[in-house]
Amino acid sequence: MFWADKIAADSQGEQIVNDSKTPSGRVHVGSLRGVIIHDVIYRALKHAGKPAKFLYGTDDYDALDTVPRYLEQEKFSPYLGFPLCNVPSPEDTASDYAKYFMGEFLEVFDYLGVKPEIYYLRDFYRSGKMNPYIDLFLKNAHLVREAYKEASKAARPDNWYPFQVICEKCGKIATTVVTEYNGSEVFYTCKPDATDYVAGCGYSGWISPFDGNGKLPWKVEWVAKWDLLGVTIELAGKDHSQKGGSRDVANAICRKVLQKKPPYHSPYEFILVNGTKMSSSKGVGSSAKEMADLLPPELLRFLMLRTQPRSVINFAPNYETITRLFRDYDTLIEKYAAEEKAKGEKPELNKDFLPLFYSQVDDEIKTYYPFDFSTLISLLQIPHIDIKEEVAKRAAVKLTEYDWEVIEKRIEVARKWLEDYADEEEKLVIYFERVPEKAKELSPEQVSYLAKLAENLEQQEVWEGETLQTLLFSTAKELPIEQGKAFPAFYLSFLNKEKGPKAGYLLSYLQKNFALARLREVIAINNKALAQ
Repeated sequence: MFWADKIAADSQGEQIVNDSKTPSGRVHVGSLRGVIIHDVIYRALKHAGKPAKFLYGTDDYDALDTVPRYLEQEKFSPYLGFPLCNVPSPEDTASDYAKYFMGEFLEVFDYLGVKPEIYYLRDFYRSGKMNPYIDLFLKNAHLVREAYKEASKAARPDNWYPFQVICEKCGKIATTVVTEYNGSEVFYTCKPDATDYVAGCGYSGWISPFDGNGKLPWKVEWVAKWDLLGVTIELAGKDHSQKGGSRDVANAICRKVLQKKPPYHSPYEFILVNGTKMSSSKGVGSSAKEMADLLPPELLRFLMLRTQPRSVINFAPNYETITRLFRDYDTLIEKYAAEEKAKGEKPELNKDFLPLFYSQVDDEIKTYYPFDFSTLISLLQIPHIDIKEEVAKRAAVKLTEYDWEVIEKRIEVARKWLEDYADEEEKLVIYFERVPEKAKELSPEQVSYLAKLAENLEQQEVWEGETLQTLLFSTAKELPIEQGKAFPAFYLSFLNKEKGPKAGYLLSYLQKNFALARLREVIAINNKALAQ
């Protein structure tokens, strides 16, 4: 059983699925993992015929703790420590900082077919909805302190209260410490040394904690949200799910203060870029919006779903990763289409096909002819060819209108990838006008391979990728020569580097006369050099 369907099968009664994000900057693709995981749980519940809601929160009362490197430091540094919703927007397209970055993220939600009910914590605080929880946790501050101590061994002073005031004098929320509560007001100090990234102004005074004058610390706030919204399912990333971590503390507070069972929880792993966890404020990795601009929605969803939630996804939009993503998706589509054709009806959604099903924006798997994505990348780099004409010629079937719709989208993806993401060594630069310099320094063994290859290609009538690939291999065996020597000789002759796209397909992109002429020119140059 697919993991989301197991959660759905084990659920009883109406389920409220919740997730949230602090919009501290441009939201990275790593944050989409939680979004898609919760969306798929919600879809699995609906698929199982169970009543469910999906909520997504914006934690916009959290403090701005770093100015992202892509923003103007002088403009935003004065707002360090302020609630995100009180920081100005980078552009006039939004009312404030939080709405600006969350708005960009929500565009990606729409693109991916994710449709939760969106809420902003500012509204809960300012409307008074959080007032009963603020009062409850302040009155039971001793229990909150006990929960921290028991769950994470973190000791809080006896005069520590779980609340952060927005300082009346300087506007910061990150620097205030509450030390008393009289039932209607709290006493706080805006401490100069409260954080290591911004100094408090030193002001002290009494203020009502209600109606938006401050917020609960987020681990306590988490519990308040669960109860206010009736949350029954909320997963969390590995960083929050460690023993003694944020989730353990929140669970302990929920049980000790509210005397209620916390929502269902299971940890999920990070998305890494070359082994580094993504960060919104540090600008590490690619943003969710950039990935949505690159990948079709079903491929971006599939990226999150082809791996179990407890397994790390190491993602970088390089050639190997992106072509494998398309290849893995197409393999499933082919398998589904074959079963559909054999049975004469849509196949049963088993554990093999459920990742494919949940990758769809509209819950319908539509099959198509899976034209190889890596071939499109290569074809776009061959001058003087009509890409659509070349695709039609290479396709094994007559392409339908929907096939072309998919292929045209992929041509756009391939073109954007080449422009924005491909490293120079990943680009296909064919030397049409002259023999590459490195091809003039081949060994006698490599020259013999090219001579035999030219001889075999002369007799070859079918100029097609897979057939030519077989010929390249069989020629190496015929001599024999190690593949590790033969294939570099071939690539050097056309690309001036020892590696490239699948050799047979590269050869198929070229005119036969040109390919043979180039091989013979390389052979002649090397034979002349070896004779001297």
